[in-house]
Amino acid sequence: MAQEDEIKYFVRIGTTDLDGTKSVRVALTGIKGVGRHTSTVISRMANVDEYALLGRIDEESVKRLRTAVEQYTTKIPSWMANRPRDVYTGESKHLLGSDLTLIQDEDVNMMRKIRCYRGIRHETGQKVRGQRTKSTGRTGMTVGVKKKREGSA
Repeated sequence: MAQEDEIKYFVRIGTTDLDGTKSVRVALTGIKGVGRHTSTVISRMANVDEYALLGRIDEESVKRLRTAVEQYTTKIPSWMANRPRDVYTGESKHLLGSDLTLIQDEDVNMMRKIRCYRGIRHETGQKVRGQRTKSTGRTGMTVGVKKKREGSA
């Protein structure tokens, strides 16, 4: 019972508050741009047990995790980055947090601006990646058949 008092329910890494009741591996996926594989790599770079609860690890380990998240882009090969070839600079980047959201919005706006097929699909609110649209993805109306009222005959 004494260990339950020591748990930190929120651990701040980067600009995100992570859940301290989850394992390090799962909690790191709370950062936007960090998936399961990336979280495993980050925890191994920081020499932290990936199965330990994030709220129970010591402050030194949390500090190592913070530096590993900050240095992740520079330490990985380009094929592991979520933006392997930036449109503007041509360099490999791995974007995290709000940077990822801003760049994605910027990319969609550029596609709209140059009037490419994907940009037009984004603009009209339709499926972008080749999914079927005949029977799924309908919004704004009820799918199905309405029965006629019996009393209006």
